[in-house]
Order: sequence, then structure tokens, then C-alpha cells
Amino acid sequence: MKTHKGFFLTIEGTEGVGKSTALKYIQDYLTQAGKKFIVTREPGGTGIAEQIRQVLLTPNSVETMVPETELLLMFACRVQHVQQVILPALAAGKWVVSDRFIDASFAYQGGGRGIDVSRIELLEKWLLPDLKPDLTLLFDAPAQIGLERAKHRGAQDRIEQEKIDFFERVRAGYLERMQRDKNRFRVIDATRSLEKVQVELKKILDEIVVGRN
Repeated sequence: MKTHKGFFLTIEGTEGVGKSTALKYIQDYLTQAGKKFIVTREPGGTGIAEQIRQVLLTPNSVETMVPETELLLMFACRVQHVQQVILPALAAGKWVVSDRFIDASFAYQGGGRGIDVSRIELLEKWLLPDLKPDLTLLFDAPAQIGLERAKHRGAQDRIEQEKIDFFERVRAGYLERMQRDKNRFRVIDATRSLEKVQVELKKILDEIVVGRN
């Protein structure tokens, strides 16, 4: 049940599907539409959460992070992010646009790492009982295409260094998550040209903005 005045929009997808470009487009759209908004990200979004992000994403040649540690650190970031940034902004009636949120844990730690979904659902119910995105844009493309694009972004973090089969499981995790909550998700074919993706983004955003005016 929605308990806030603002609009919570999340952007999801595997590596190299164009989330950063889409976020910039959405930011420009909302600015032109005169909306009050913030753009944030996971893991991160606050000082403490950004410090945890460094632990999560920095490659470590000495010690391997176990999946359960990764999941719990992700939720530690998320709780801090929600309490310090997301909920106050939504309560103030702002749009919150987040690069990843809870669905990423189901995809990466559930699908990718193989943690039982029921464990993630337990954390979600405990720590995020009354918060769910109003709309989630899932940018979807085969793992091979995304990884080819991501190779040109520079140094890879700990998760980006995983093999293609990991990202195939992540993609499957996202699509399974979407099947469970079709009303919240809009799947965007990220294999298309930038122009076609932005045409679809504009159509979606127009629908939301008009519906809320």
C-alpha cells in the first residue's frame, strides 16, 4: 500500500543496458516538467551507504566475499538509504529516481548468487514493510550484449568482474521478479537504438505526469 505523497521510480537492469543514459534523460525530463525530484543510487545514496558500497564493490585478492555477506551489506546500505534519503523526499512530495533498489537483490543475490528468494523476502518484510516503488523500469538485454557495452566503461568493480553465466542468471532473476509484479514493471528493450528507447521513456513519463496532474 502506498503511504507517501511523492513518486518512487526505480531503474533496474544488468550491466551495460543503458541505465545511466536513461537516468540522465529522466532527470532532464523532470526538470523541464518543473517537478521536484532527487536522483540517487544503490548501493549508496548516503555517506554511510557509500562507505559500505566501497566494501561491496572493491575487488579483494585476499578474501572472497560470501553471498550472504554481500546480501546483508546490500540491505545495510538500503536501510540507511531509505531512512535518510528516500522516505524524507517522498514525504515532501518529491519524485525519487533511484538507480536500482530492492529488485536488484532478488536479481543479483537471488538469481546471480543463488540465495533462496525466501531469505531475501524475509529481509524485505522486516526492513521495508511499507515501501515499494510506484514504477520500475527494467532495461532488458541479453547478458552478452550488455557485457560487450560495459567493457568500454573502464575498470570493472568486483561484481562486474563476474562471468557471463552469472549475468545470465541475474537477467533471469529480474524477469522472474517482473512476472510476479507485472503491474509495477515496464520492461524496455535495451537492444534498440537510443532514439527508440527515449521515445518509449517519454511516452511512459508523459503518462505518469499527466496522470498525477
